[in-house]
Amino acid sequence: MVSISKELLNAREQWEWRGSQRPPFAIEPLPSQVSVWDFPRPPKLVPEKREIVVYWGDLLVAKTPNAWALLETAHPPTYYIPKEDVRQDLLQASQRGSFCEWKGQAQYWDLVNQTARLSAVGWSYPDPFEEAKCIAGHLAFYAHQLSCSVGGARVTPQAGGFYGGWITPDLAGPFKGEPGSGGW
Repeated sequence: MVSISKELLNAREQWEWRGSQRPPFAIEPLPSQVSVWDFPRPPKLVPEKREIVVYWGDLLVAKTPNAWALLETAHPPTYYIPKEDVRQDLLQASQRGSFCEWKGQAQYWDLVNQTARLSAVGWSYPDPFEEAKCIAGHLAFYAHQLSCSVGGARVTPQAGGFYGGWITPDLAGPFKGEPGSGGW
């Protein structure tokens, strides 16, 4: 397990918005919505019982009612799917990696079939920090080049090339990654 360094603690402390109050620019949620500004920071992992489905064109990549949803201030949820509910024959480890101050070191995954490759379209945390242990053995996917749904609702990908949240109609923003969101 990775130890929590002083630098990592400093990175975790940089955030102004932590879900305790909505900023004045937050969109007021409709009765059927929840504001991403009410999500906590540090993020919270919660079981997601709505069915999560991921397609790559006509290929079913993943389908599960047993995902984890990562809820973090200003972000739409990221869904972590049990690896056994992802088609292993389409996965190939990528050379890419990244580091999250809340989850640890990420391993990226490519989707590969006989004729095409989507590079670094998924990621996992093989040895996450203790507070994220529940997502070990799970994968998340960027929705930009995939067709994804949550409980039957079609997903819009979170803006920006780095963020992996999935926007559904039950969420109110604005969302991190949109123009002008660099300071939150």
